[in-house]
Amino acid sequence: MKTSTLQNVFRILLALFMFYAGFSHLTFNRIDFQAQVPDWIPFFSKDMVVILSGIVEMTLALGLAFWKSKRTEFGWALAIFFILIFPGNVSQYLEGRDAFGALNSDRARLIRLFFQPVLIAWALWSSGAWQSWRAGKKTEKNN
Repeated sequence: MKTSTLQNVFRILLALFMFYAGFSHLTFNRIDFQAQVPDWIPFFSKDMVVILSGIVEMTLALGLAFWKSKRTEFGWALAIFFILIFPGNVSQYLEGRDAFGALNSDRARLIRLFFQPVLIAWALWSSGAWQSWRAGKKTEKNN
Protein backbone atom coordinates (compact mmCIF):
# COMPACT_ATOMS: atom_id res chain seq x y z
CA MET A 1 0.00 0.00 0.00
CA LYS A 2 1.39 3.36 -1.01
CA THR A 3 1.59 5.87 1.81
CA SER A 4 1.79 9.66 1.69
CA THR A 5 4.80 11.73 2.66
CA LEU A 6 3.02 12.76 5.86
CA GLN A 7 2.34 9.11 6.73
CA ASN A 8 5.98 8.25 6.05
CA VAL A 9 7.21 11.06 8.30
CA PHE A 10 4.93 9.92 11.12
CA ARG A 11 5.88 6.27 10.54
CA ILE A 12 9.57 7.10 10.89
CA LEU A 13 8.86 9.21 14.00
CA LEU A 14 6.95 6.31 15.53
CA ALA A 15 9.75 3.90 14.63
CA LEU A 16 12.33 6.20 16.25
CA PHE A 17 10.17 6.55 19.35
CA MET A 18 9.71 2.78 19.57
CA PHE A 19 13.40 2.04 19.06
CA TYR A 20 14.30 4.56 21.78
CA ALA A 21 11.68 3.06 24.12
CA GLY A 22 12.95 -0.46 23.41
CA PHE A 23 16.55 0.58 24.03
CA SER A 24 15.52 2.27 27.27
CA HIS A 25 13.85 -1.00 28.36
CA LEU A 26 17.27 -2.62 28.19
CA THR A 27 19.24 0.20 29.80
CA PHE A 28 18.39 3.34 31.76
CA ASN A 29 14.58 2.87 32.23
CA ARG A 30 14.65 -0.81 33.03
CA ILE A 31 13.50 -0.41 36.65
CA ASP A 32 10.79 2.11 35.70
CA PHE A 33 9.34 -0.23 33.09
CA GLN A 34 9.11 -2.98 35.71
CA ALA A 35 6.47 -0.83 37.47
CA GLN A 36 4.19 -1.50 34.49
CA VAL A 37 4.46 -5.28 34.64
CA PRO A 38 1.47 -6.64 36.55
CA ASP A 39 2.12 -9.04 39.40
CA TRP A 40 -0.12 -11.64 37.74
CA ILE A 41 2.12 -12.14 34.67
CA PRO A 42 3.17 -15.81 34.81
CA PHE A 43 6.39 -17.62 33.89
CA PHE A 44 8.81 -14.69 33.72
CA SER A 45 10.28 -12.24 36.18
CA LYS A 46 9.33 -8.59 35.73
CA ASP A 47 12.85 -7.89 34.53
CA MET A 48 12.61 -10.60 31.86
CA VAL A 49 9.26 -9.20 30.66
CA VAL A 50 10.85 -5.74 30.36
CA ILE A 51 13.84 -7.12 28.45
CA LEU A 52 11.70 -9.18 26.07
CA SER A 53 9.28 -6.32 25.43
CA GLY A 54 12.22 -4.01 24.73
CA ILE A 55 13.57 -6.44 22.15
CA VAL A 56 10.11 -6.71 20.57
CA GLU A 57 9.79 -2.92 20.44
CA MET A 58 13.17 -2.50 18.75
CA THR A 59 12.37 -5.27 16.26
CA LEU A 60 8.99 -3.73 15.39
CA ALA A 61 10.62 -0.31 15.05
CA LEU A 62 13.26 -1.56 12.64
CA GLY A 63 10.69 -3.45 10.58
CA LEU A 64 8.37 -0.46 10.46
CA ALA A 65 11.19 1.82 9.36
CA PHE A 66 13.04 -0.37 6.88
CA TRP A 67 11.02 -3.35 5.61
CA LYS A 68 8.95 -1.61 2.96
CA SER A 69 7.23 -4.69 1.54
CA LYS A 70 6.01 -5.69 5.03
CA ARG A 71 5.18 -2.20 6.32
CA THR A 72 1.46 -2.88 6.76
CA GLU A 73 2.16 -6.13 8.62
CA PHE A 74 4.50 -4.30 10.98
CA GLY A 75 1.83 -1.65 11.47
CA TRP A 76 -0.68 -4.33 12.49
CA ALA A 77 1.90 -6.05 14.70
CA LEU A 78 2.72 -2.80 16.48
CA ALA A 79 -0.98 -2.02 16.99
CA ILE A 80 -1.47 -5.50 18.48
CA PHE A 81 1.59 -4.97 20.67
CA PHE A 82 0.08 -1.73 21.99
CA ILE A 83 -3.12 -3.63 22.80
CA LEU A 84 -1.20 -6.42 24.54
CA ILE A 85 0.75 -4.06 26.80
CA PHE A 86 -2.30 -2.00 27.74
CA PRO A 87 -3.17 -4.20 30.76
CA GLY A 88 0.25 -3.27 32.17
CA ASN A 89 -0.63 0.41 31.92
CA VAL A 90 -4.00 -0.24 33.57
CA SER A 91 -2.28 -2.24 36.32
CA GLN A 92 0.18 0.57 36.92
CA TYR A 93 -2.73 2.99 37.31
CA LEU A 94 -4.78 0.69 39.58
CA GLU A 95 -1.81 -0.16 41.78
CA GLY A 96 -0.55 3.44 41.91
CA ARG A 97 2.99 2.61 40.84
CA ASP A 98 5.22 5.56 40.02
CA ALA A 99 7.57 5.52 37.05
CA PHE A 100 9.68 7.79 34.87
CA GLY A 101 9.32 10.74 37.24
CA ALA A 102 6.24 11.86 35.27
CA LEU A 103 3.86 9.04 36.16
CA ASN A 104 3.84 9.94 39.83
CA SER A 105 0.15 10.61 40.39
CA ASP A 106 -3.13 8.85 39.72
CA ARG A 107 -4.07 11.69 37.37
CA ALA A 108 -0.88 11.32 35.30
CA ARG A 109 -1.29 7.55 35.11
CA LEU A 110 -4.96 7.92 34.12
CA ILE A 111 -4.21 10.46 31.39
CA ARG A 112 -1.58 8.10 30.01
CA LEU A 113 -4.22 5.41 29.46
CA PHE A 114 -5.95 7.63 26.91
CA PHE A 115 -2.82 7.77 24.75
CA GLN A 116 -2.86 4.04 23.99
CA PRO A 117 -5.66 4.34 21.37
CA VAL A 118 -3.69 7.21 19.81
CA LEU A 119 -0.63 4.98 19.49
CA ILE A 120 -2.72 2.20 17.97
CA ALA A 121 -4.24 4.58 15.42
CA TRP A 122 -0.81 6.08 14.69
CA ALA A 123 0.66 2.64 13.92
CA LEU A 124 -2.24 1.64 11.66
CA TRP A 125 -2.47 4.96 9.82
CA SER A 126 1.24 5.70 9.31
CA SER A 127 2.02 2.19 8.04
CA GLY A 128 -0.87 2.14 5.59
CA ALA A 129 -2.33 -0.87 7.43
CA TRP A 130 -5.72 0.76 7.88
CA GLN A 131 -5.85 1.82 4.21
CA SER A 132 -4.85 -1.65 3.10
CA TRP A 133 -7.54 -3.28 5.22
CA ARG A 134 -10.18 -0.85 3.91
CA ALA A 135 -9.10 -1.44 0.31
CA GLY A 136 -9.36 -5.20 0.87
CA LYS A 137 -12.86 -4.81 2.29
CA LYS A 138 -13.93 -2.81 -0.78
CA THR A 139 -12.49 -5.47 -3.09
CA GLU A 140 -14.33 -8.23 -1.21
CA LYS A 141 -17.57 -6.26 -1.46
CA ASN A 142 -17.18 -5.81 -5.22
CA ASN A 143 -16.53 -9.52 -5.86
